[in-house]
Amino acid sequence: MTAQQRQQLSCYLFDRIDSTNEILAQLIEQGTQPPMVAIATEQTAGRGQWGRKWQSLPGGLYLSMALRVEIAAQDAPHLTLFTAAGIAETLRRYHIPVGLKWPNDLILKGRKLGGIKSETRINQGLITSAVIGVGINWTNPVPEVGINLQSYLQEQPTASINSLEELAALTIGGILAGYERYIQKGIEIILDDYLKCLQSLGKKVMVNGSLGTVVGVSSQGELQVRLYSPGAMTQLSLPPGTITLGYD
Repeated sequence: MTAQQRQQLSCYLFDRIDSTNEILAQLIEQGTQPPMVAIATEQTAGRGQWGRKWQSLPGGLYLSMALRVEIAAQDAPHLTLFTAAGIAETLRRYHIPVGLKWPNDLILKGRKLGGIKSETRINQGLITSAVIGVGINWTNPVPEVGINLQSYLQEQPTASINSLEELAALTIGGILAGYERYIQKGIEIILDDYLKCLQSLGKKVMVNGSLGTVVGVSSQGELQVRLYSPGAMTQLSLPPGTITLGYD
């Protein structure tokens, strides 16, 4: 995305809305051209991966960005990879050691800080536009496995994000930085960035009753797990949704 395109980025703000992803999809359907961003104070029908309901209470960041892209349909996982890597790297520069949990979670201190959900429009085998939704806990209440950023910042005086608006700006910048790096350098560089932040590496997992170790993620977003048995070793590539890694 060029500097001129960044300047043309439209932003829509809502107090309460069903879903920021859905409103951008509707705008695209009506002919509005990306890039554009929707931000809501509260979502009533936010969606996570696999159709799970996304709890979107006031105090969190609920943001979606629509991009005009030309990516092969089979490369849809690249959207999550470059978004996750871009946001994590951006927040790390502000002394917030954000990590990644496969496939689409932002984590902090072993707990869920946020998540990413991408949706696409496909024409003749190409993704022509993508809507990337990001939710990040700021001051909103979170479940036991979650953490909000404000509670972390109160304990870490070196971290320097002062408002929800600043967090939104950094998140937008992180998505754009990840996308530009993807366009310029390709998926292998993005995958390296993603793996540097992946805190699931080395984690022990059970796959069909066999013990394995997480050793990586493929360019198609598949979790790579190495299984050991007496005298043999097998490496599997597991698509998202196959297993759940849980939190520390």
